[in-house]
Amino acid sequence: MRFIFKTDYDQDIRLAKHGGQVFWYTALLALLLAAPWIVPEYWLAQLTFVLIYGIVGLGLMLLAGFTGQFSMGHAAFLGVGAYTQGVLTNLGLPFPIAMLCAAGLAASVGIVVGLPALRLKGIYLGIATLAFGFIVEEVFARWEKLTGGNAGMHVKAPEIFGWKVDSSEGFYFVCLVTAVLVTLGVLNLLRSSTGRAFVAIRDSEISAQSMGIHLARYKTLSFALSAALAGLGGALYAHKLQFLSPDQFSIIQSIDLLLLVVIGGLGSVHGAFLGAIFLIAMPQIIAIVKDYLPAAIGQAPGLQAVVYGAVLILFVLFEPLGLYGRWLKIRTWLQLFPFYRKGMFKRQKSFQKSDRLK
Repeated sequence: MRFIFKTDYDQDIRLAKHGGQVFWYTALLALLLAAPWIVPEYWLAQLTFVLIYGIVGLGLMLLAGFTGQFSMGHAAFLGVGAYTQGVLTNLGLPFPIAMLCAAGLAASVGIVVGLPALRLKGIYLGIATLAFGFIVEEVFARWEKLTGGNAGMHVKAPEIFGWKVDSSEGFYFVCLVTAVLVTLGVLNLLRSSTGRAFVAIRDSEISAQSMGIHLARYKTLSFALSAALAGLGGALYAHKLQFLSPDQFSIIQSIDLLLLVVIGGLGSVHGAFLGAIFLIAMPQIIAIVKDYLPAAIGQAPGLQAVVYGAVLILFVLFEPLGLYGRWLKIRTWLQLFPFYRKGMFKRQKSFQKSDRLK
């Protein structure tokens, strides 16, 4: 088992805690760079969707997992970014500038939503964001002059400094570079005083406020950053699908994003990408397995929704830390075997009595 003895603050906030992390993350990056030459085109497309959903998941993870704010309308920010990217790209704006505009507009909308929601928390905040999601979806459907309404809108292929990205391999590398930069940005944010303030608000708002943390400022900032990352993912999503319609950003999409962060593992950067893998792989697994099921089950409508609901219930009951939490337990078991204790990861009450009465 590896023991890390920290002797200074710089070592505590270092991105790579030890040489093993450097080795494995370098190997993972090398594998991702080689993916276009070692996997079929279909699975490369699925991997591209994993990267896109991972970026959006990082935004929602920042809001829900690290700040403790609940959002059931996050697909609206995804849609704002996607439609902004589609409109600006079709008007001839360069791809990188359009992406920045999509993220900026989504962040502005996030601030508009975050400010009224400052006095809300828990299920009431979820209801408010759910209503916002319905409003934005209706705006997409009704504003036909800009979005094309229910007829949809086609999106041109991205063009970067004269290079037209019209191949799946080229667009995959665009998504990979964006995902790596966003991940590094989120990791550095969490190491900063701002990220520590987010975590303090999540753990206890009363304690955070008593330490001088401005709740309204940091909650609004969390909403803005989360919406910006969702808008950035939406910009890539628009070019990947090349066609946008309002029903792509419905409440079902928001629930899928919540599934992503809950099943991936709330409060972990790894969980955003593990949840994205789950979200993309699960429909493929269901499509393969249902051919071997009885026709009454395999051909039944709503099978995917039933499976998703069952998986979510099982994770909430038996593995609230998600896929990443399960991996941590397996890794610890391997490191401590045969001295592993069953109660080592027993859930503890992390809230104070004052919080419990609110």
